[in-house]
Amino acid sequence: MIDFRNAAALLLSTAALSLAPCVLAERPAINDKEVPEARSDLEAIQKHVTETLPAARKATVCLEFAESSGSGVIVSADGLILTAAHVTAGVGHEFTVVFEDGKRVKAESLGLVANTDCAMAKITDKGTWPHVDLNRDDDTKLGDWVYALGYSGGYDKERGVVVRVGRVVRTSQHTIQSDCSLIGGDSGGPLFDLNGHVIAINSRVAQRTTENLHVPAREFVKNWDGLLKGEFIGEGSFAKRPEKGKGFLGISAEPRTDGPGLSVTKVGRESPAEKAGMRHGDVLLKIDGVEMKTKEQLQDFLKEKAPDDRLAFELLRAGKTENLTFRLGER
Repeated sequence: MIDFRNAAALLLSTAALSLAPCVLAERPAINDKEVPEARSDLEAIQKHVTETLPAARKATVCLEFAESSGSGVIVSADGLILTAAHVTAGVGHEFTVVFEDGKRVKAESLGLVANTDCAMAKITDKGTWPHVDLNRDDDTKLGDWVYALGYSGGYDKERGVVVRVGRVVRTSQHTIQSDCSLIGGDSGGPLFDLNGHVIAINSRVAQRTTENLHVPAREFVKNWDGLLKGEFIGEGSFAKRPEKGKGFLGISAEPRTDGPGLSVTKVGRESPAEKAGMRHGDVLLKIDGVEMKTKEQLQDFLKEKAPDDRLAFELLRAGKTENLTFRLGER
């Protein structure tokens, strides 16, 4: 018996993949066949993939953190990235984005949904970035042909991004299951339809490489505003909510005798305050618009803050007002 899925992958591997990207508007007819019936059907799958793959590869990136890596996909010219919550593991985390050609840029995680494994991030370096469209129509059906991209096992310039062709084998409210073969490192990478639109994000890699779950695009669309705002949404196993009282600033301060505010007497080495530019001798006037009058008030204020909380500081330095905005670290 012919394994049509493997045959399609074989045809893809021998095809020239340098064709110009083309966004196809209509639903490919091959999706409505139970199985490919002839070589022409396999060639139709190959044609759709090879036409959309160049743009998909350029927009699929590796996300490198201090001790781990995953994948993601850029969906806007200004560098908005969709990935999995268990890849970013929180909001406000800085990391490196690696393109297939080896180019590296800086990025920061935005919001996430802890119970469905959605996450958003943004490239912080200036530039216009390659990107692909998100399928917002939620029209993916059981049996549709798809392909998954990701940096299996981490970034490898000689190999590049890995392409796997398969079909949608199950759908539910919060997941899409495909038989695309995925392994560690593919998490957060995109699942494309044959029109080259992102329909889901790789989420859970099973012990069997052909049994994998993806987060549907609709979950991102539903939570879009909160993700953009950097919100930690929901409760679930994919990300741990930061704990109040564990936010770390890294300064010592004492009340002034000659004016309002607290005098910064010490700035911890490599602390969030030092990295943001706070200095010994600065006068801390306000945090998030709240006047700081006593050391106890500062301590009580920080007890309500968690790691990754973004705070706005108003300082007095050499007689001039300075403003700093940065995220707290973790104790």
